[in-house]
Amino acid sequence: MNICAPRRLIGAIALLLLLVVGVGAWQTKTLALAWFWVQTRAEAEHWREHGVWLPDYWAVVDGLSIEGISDNASGLTWSSATNTLFTVINGPPAVAELSADGVLLRKIPIEGARDPEGITYVRDNVFVITEERDHKLYKVTIDNDTTHLDIREAPHLGISIDRSRNLGYEGVSWDDAGGRLFIAKEKSPMRVLIVSGFPDIVADSPFQLRISEWKSPGASTLFMTDLSSLTVHEPTGNILLLSDESALIVEYTVEGKPVSVLPIWRGRHGLSRRVPQAEGLAVGPNGDIFVLSEPNLFYRFERKHPARWVQIGKPASSDNVE
Repeated sequence: MNICAPRRLIGAIALLLLLVVGVGAWQTKTLALAWFWVQTRAEAEHWREHGVWLPDYWAVVDGLSIEGISDNASGLTWSSATNTLFTVINGPPAVAELSADGVLLRKIPIEGARDPEGITYVRDNVFVITEERDHKLYKVTIDNDTTHLDIREAPHLGISIDRSRNLGYEGVSWDDAGGRLFIAKEKSPMRVLIVSGFPDIVADSPFQLRISEWKSPGASTLFMTDLSSLTVHEPTGNILLLSDESALIVEYTVEGKPVSVLPIWRGRHGLSRRVPQAEGLAVGPNGDIFVLSEPNLFYRFERKHPARWVQIGKPASSDNVE
């Protein structure tokens, strides 16, 4: 009997298993996630005080079904004008206002919209809504008396970069300090775009429009497999990215340096199960993180220990997020 044959067979099986594991790790970007986590440990003490610092968060509202919304809730933003949350519904198109506990306060139908996916509060009852299929950003005003919106005549900006039918702009966030919009493109390719000059355009005043791409300088691409939302956190200046497919919230500095990560997986951070389809992300003035998951699930995460930026009393108006 040739004893080398079984050894060759065992070796071939082992090689095949390593190949399968390697391909799986590459597809899910597991190794990149591990490397990101390692990088965040180097300055953990600093960012625990000066960053959002996601490891300190715990779910206090875990997958609450929002009564009055049955499907298609997407995008999320905190309005300092009302101290409430706003989301968009893409079928039928509408804006919905929510309390910090996930209670539906009102619905506002949108005429002229086909597929609204993201919303961000700017200031003075002004919001920006993204249309995924049309690759457009619309400026709208929503006050306490608003009962319907018609975006057909609303000021807007079209951005046809990497245009595809249904893999467009999923999230949008207003950076008040920089006077610019951050936009998340879902995939193919996955991008974070920055639009400067948008407020001047819609105000019909002299403007300098500039569109650039935000990237982390230490990586050729983001390690998540898609982007479903994002928010600029004004008190720290950091950016939070949300990935539905990877089920992660990730924190970067605006320069692209890794800070922290929050897996929204079953058994992690107080979650009874994985967040099934995370589509909206916002941060409140006291540091609470809100996540919205299609079709209508609401999550709120609280920080175990208040951060310095909460303790020094940053005004709510500085936290205009999506």
